[in-house]
Amino acid sequence: MSKETNQDMGTGSVKKLMVQMAVPAVVGQVINLLYNVVDRIYIGHIPEIGGAALTGVGLFTPILMLITAFAMLAGAGGAPRAAIAMGKGDRDTAEKIVANCFTVLLLLSVVLTGVFYGTLPTLVRLFGGSDVTLPYAVQYGRIYVLGSVFVLVVMGMNPFITTQGFAGTSMLTTVIGAVINIVLDPIFIFVFDMGVAGAAIATVLSQAVSAVWILRFLTGRKTILRLKGRNMLLQGKIILPCLALGISSFVMVSTESILSVSFTSSLSRYGGDVAVGAMTVLTSVNQLITMPLQGICQGGQPLISYNYGAKKLERVKEAFFCQFLVCVGYTTVFWLLVMAFPKVFAGIFTSDGALVDYTAWAIRIFLAGTFSVGFQVSCQLAFMALGQAKISLIMACLRKLILLIPLIFILPNFFADKAFAVFLAEPVSDILAAAVTTITFFTFFRKLLKAGKQ
Repeated sequence: MSKETNQDMGTGSVKKLMVQMAVPAVVGQVINLLYNVVDRIYIGHIPEIGGAALTGVGLFTPILMLITAFAMLAGAGGAPRAAIAMGKGDRDTAEKIVANCFTVLLLLSVVLTGVFYGTLPTLVRLFGGSDVTLPYAVQYGRIYVLGSVFVLVVMGMNPFITTQGFAGTSMLTTVIGAVINIVLDPIFIFVFDMGVAGAAIATVLSQAVSAVWILRFLTGRKTILRLKGRNMLLQGKIILPCLALGISSFVMVSTESILSVSFTSSLSRYGGDVAVGAMTVLTSVNQLITMPLQGICQGGQPLISYNYGAKKLERVKEAFFCQFLVCVGYTTVFWLLVMAFPKVFAGIFTSDGALVDYTAWAIRIFLAGTFSVGFQVSCQLAFMALGQAKISLIMACLRKLILLIPLIFILPNFFADKAFAVFLAEPVSDILAAAVTTITFFTFFRKLLKAGKQ
């Protein structure tokens, strides 16, 4: 039996378990990030067309995020509930959760492929696409959409591997896919001269291999919770609580889609294609911040959820504070590096001199509040781990829907440099939302721990 299956989340050292589970999850998230980042790095360095192609692929980002959001609806909602069921010793319910979430992901893939394939050119225009950038966006996007079933399976089912304690196996899911993508990208883009289409094909093929890997594991002998065909028939009492819990993550990611549209449409108006291109780079750099945070919290989530289900609140407290301190420390260090070396980060994604200069200016504005993101994410995802879907949803809406998106359109009215004002909306909302979320969580957490001692 794997060492991972012997991990005792109810009695083992919290710090040791956190390291064992968080480190592979972080590595997995960073490697998962490479799916999109590597595409953008290679695309941004295509001779002559790199800048325009990078901007075009960036215009597809809202749809990419929306597909990811639907995957999170099932995965991020189902995995904590499966962990809580395991903590209660109810393996049958946990396995039904796994299978029902898989069914939902398959159904979503059919619907999303049909909707986005036909409407893609119209949507890209609405997002701020120009005659120059539109062809690249459509070329990349349609291939990606056709492979969306693999994206949904990978993003939606991998959390069920992590939540069982198989963090190393979960990491391998992304390692395998990312390595294939990194190898295939330059072959398809440059050797076969397929350009943007080559990048999309490489991504889809790598995701397909990762999806097969996940399904083989969840139907194999090593898994604790097995994906069984007889459990795939949807049951309201099983799937609805998962979707209710997953709505918070769905809103978090889907509002990123709305957010991306708001940014690109505003920047297209105030700064043209170069500003939209800079936003593509900024989005990628921002993912370097948020996705490792997701990995840290993926390591903490099973510990928090399991011990909450087992009513071991002191272990819940210890797991949360480990997660919290690491998240805050990481974002603070990253913030210092970005502020000190903005051109280094911009130059990773493009060799276009004008785009690098503009992005280096924008990055110091856009990421000025990065240090606060660790507070926001650690507390918000801790709400998720504790099954507090409603509060987590409210906090998700606060940062993006209530603060950030309105500020994108409001702040340009108060500044002569309209593009500067659009970028400024990000740090203002980051800091305000982090303050509210942190205060709310610690108030709730203190009450939870106090009630547990009575």
